[in-house]
This record gives sequence, structure tokens and C-alpha cells, in this order.
Amino acid sequence: MNDSSNKTIALISGGLDSATATALAIEQGQRIIGLSFNYGQRHKRELDAAKKLIKSLKIEEHHIINIDLGSWGGSSLTDLKQNVPKKGVTNNSIPNTYVPGRNTVFIAIGLSLAEAKSANQLVLGVNAMDYSGYPDCRPDYLKQFQLLANLANKTGREGNGIKLWAPLINWSKIKIVEEAIRLGIPIEDTWSCYMGDPEPCGVCDSCRIRNEALDQVGRPDLYRH
Repeated sequence: MNDSSNKTIALISGGLDSATATALAIEQGQRIIGLSFNYGQRHKRELDAAKKLIKSLKIEEHHIINIDLGSWGGSSLTDLKQNVPKKGVTNNSIPNTYVPGRNTVFIAIGLSLAEAKSANQLVLGVNAMDYSGYPDCRPDYLKQFQLLANLANKTGREGNGIKLWAPLINWSKIKIVEEAIRLGIPIEDTWSCYMGDPEPCGVCDSCRIRNEALDQVGRPDLYRH
């Protein structure tokens, strides 16, 4: 029987948050299997970044799954007819960059891979603090999904449920950047911008939040990524 005590499935989007969460799992001695998604997003820059991170973090196994959530739109990240917000974050309002059902689909597939590979946990870079909180990035969502995960597969029914670990869930972006630097993550290899231009736009919500945190820690030289 395979030993699952040190094997983790990491959802790696190519962004700073998922890279940091993955590096934290590596620091704990976990052997990582990377999982990324081509889900119909408006650009592939983040997938290119995910491939770079896989090499930088020396992860030997990486799966990229094709799921076309863009076929029905519902988000500015999957529907090119919608405009990505560029006027700054609006408090207490979920922006149209929220992709309906994205994390529910990703976690479900991650759990399937974890069970098939005899992994003990799934590490997620989700963070509830950047905006008002996407519905599928909140602690109560993950708590309920954990209950479902314990019931939804063989290992859970046998009392060895796969853990959903989201270490960054309540962290500020400043703390995430600080940890990324401490862990030696090649921040220059990550991609956070919602747009797919040769250089980050600098004005979408993701760029604004990232750049503000980089300012706070004295690393504005990393704006370009």
C-alpha cells in the first residue's frame, strides 16, 4: 500500500498565491504533484508561469487538465465580451472576475487525483482577503467542502479523508509576499495580471493589490510580473 503521509496535490495556477502555498507544503516535507487547469481563461500566460514554477520548485509530476468553463462565460476572465475591472477594488462587492463554480470544479478534480495517487492532502492558494471575498474562497466554503470530501471518496469513508489545506486563506497580500521572499519563490516567474499582454497591465485589481504589497515590502522591482 502506498504511503500517503507525505504526498500533496498542489493546485498551481501560475500566480503568487498558489506558488507560496505550494512552497509551504514543500517546506513541510511534502512530495508535490502539481495540478493546473486550462479552463477557458482569457489568456495562457498563467499556465506558462505554472510550467516555469514546476521547474523552479523541482516538482517531478504535473498535470494540466482541460475544462472549458469559458463555453458559457459568466466572468470577465472567461468571456472576452466583458471588461476586466480597472478602476480599483470596490469594497463589499464581488467583482466580475469571479468565475462561477471554478474552485468547486478544481477541488473536486484535485480530490480525484489525490485519491488516485494516494495523497494525503490538497493544498490551495485561495485567499479571502484580497477583495470582499469570492464565494468559493471563504473559510465557511472550505469547511463545508471538507465535510463533503470526507464523504465523497473511499479514503474518507475509511477514516483517512484527504485534507483541504489553504494556509493563505486569511493572510494579507503583504504577508504572502513576505513569505514568498522568505521561501525563495522566483516571484519573477509568477503571473498575476488578469490580462494576457506581454507586460502586466498594472491597473487590474490583481495587479493593483500585488503592486501595493510589493511597495510595502520594498520590492517595486517586481512590478513587471
